[in-house]
Amino acid sequence: MASWISIDEACRLLGVRPQTLYAYASRGKLEVTPDPADTRRSLYRAEDIAGLARRKQAGRKHETLATNTLFGAEPSIPTALCAISRGRLYYRGQDAIGLAGTASLEEVAQLLWEAEQPVDFSCATSLRSGEPGRSAAFTALARLAAEGHSTRGRLTRVLHGEGQALVGKVANGFGAKPGREPLHLRFAQGWKQPARVADLLRFAMVLLVDHELTSSAFVARITASTGASLPACLLAGLTTLSGPLHGDASGRVQALFGEVERLGEDQVLAHYLSTGLPLAGFGHHLYPDGDPRAAALLAQFEPPEAIARFIGKATRLTGLQPNIDVALTALVVHHQLPADAAFGLFATARSIGLLAHGLEQLGVAQVIRPRGRYVGPMPDAPAGGRASS
Repeated sequence: MASWISIDEACRLLGVRPQTLYAYASRGKLEVTPDPADTRRSLYRAEDIAGLARRKQAGRKHETLATNTLFGAEPSIPTALCAISRGRLYYRGQDAIGLAGTASLEEVAQLLWEAEQPVDFSCATSLRSGEPGRSAAFTALARLAAEGHSTRGRLTRVLHGEGQALVGKVANGFGAKPGREPLHLRFAQGWKQPARVADLLRFAMVLLVDHELTSSAFVARITASTGASLPACLLAGLTTLSGPLHGDASGRVQALFGEVERLGEDQVLAHYLSTGLPLAGFGHHLYPDGDPRAAALLAQFEPPEAIARFIGKATRLTGLQPNIDVALTALVVHHQLPADAAFGLFATARSIGLLAHGLEQLGVAQVIRPRGRYVGPMPDAPAGGRASS
């Protein structure tokens, strides 16, 4: 049995004015019947309105999809690497927090890369020249990118070998001790930390390996789609990761913790809340109920007392839970790790994910090339041509 709706409801569903609705009806696109409650008014067949709405939406689909895919409304690239489902993070269907409990970075890399052989991040040579940190790591990685071979026409196992050497060298650049031990142990040795801290580093880094189609993963995929070398793909992703609104958000949290140490948590919170400034590291749009990675990592150690009080009070006053940047920075502060350690751990772990995205993209024989939707002034007519009327 047909259902009928008013003109106001029909206009709302279609996003049109009554005059447009009358035109649709006059062309036979809509069935109309008098309103039994008021014969001066008409009712419109709901099924016809719904069909028009679908066709209208389909006409917008190409432009809407092209816009939305760049701003998070829909996934723009299919991937089997990572998923966020029901507030949890999964690597190839396996719960990331569960993996963090027992797995090494090498084992997670083998899972994400689907490598036939165990992954080994040890390397005899260091990528670093000078003091450890992102400057040393990025500079040396840029040299490798300039000299690297295209990924095209090379076997996957060969690319896996190159990728594991790159991750190992990036770790060395951030201060890991060169050697044959697992990556978390090499970081602990380089930073002169005991085995219990090494296991915390492993736990944290496993949680940071990948996070679906982030900005840096998208850039790494774009680079890979052009056939660029693996170090070029990794460098492109890591430089994107270095932004303070992405992988270097821990730097903003570290500055916030510095204020807490100098001024006390109450004064800092009063300042931020009275001025409406957002607190770095609290809330995450993909985890409305709280970032499970942060909760899992914070459960592994006791943050410094002042920071723990600050986190508790900030959560109560804002309703926002701490995200992974807060947990990672609290870990670094608690164990007095090097100043750039939070980004170093993040960048090294995420190198595994960035390379996984690059390798996955190689299976698509197409360059990623979005189109721009021009919104500037109309271009001038060609020289010697005639402007259209």
